[in-house]
Amino acid sequence: MHTVEMLECALDFANHAGYGIRHEWLDGASSGRCEIAGQKWLFVDLALSPIEQLDQVLEALRSDPDIGAVKAPEELQRALGIRPAA
Repeated sequence: MHTVEMLECALDFANHAGYGIRHEWLDGASSGRCEIAGQKWLFVDLALSPIEQLDQVLEALRSDPDIGAVKAPEELQRALGIRPAA
C-alpha cells in the first residue's frame, strides 16, 4: 500500500475508533491526539509531507491503550504493531 493510501486507511481507522479528525495548518508544531470534552481528536498537520503525517497518525494511534480493541486492516495492524487475534 502506498503512503497516501496508508494515511487514508489510518485516518479511516481512527475515525472508526471514535476519533474526530482535524486537518490543520500547524506549521510543524505539535500534532497528534488529544481529548476535548470527552471526545477523542486527532490533529493532522497540513504543513507536513504525507509520510510525516502518516508517521504522526501511527504514533498517535499506537499511544492509545484501547486501539487494539478495534479491528484494523491487516496492513495497518502491522504498521501499528498490533498482533491479530488468534
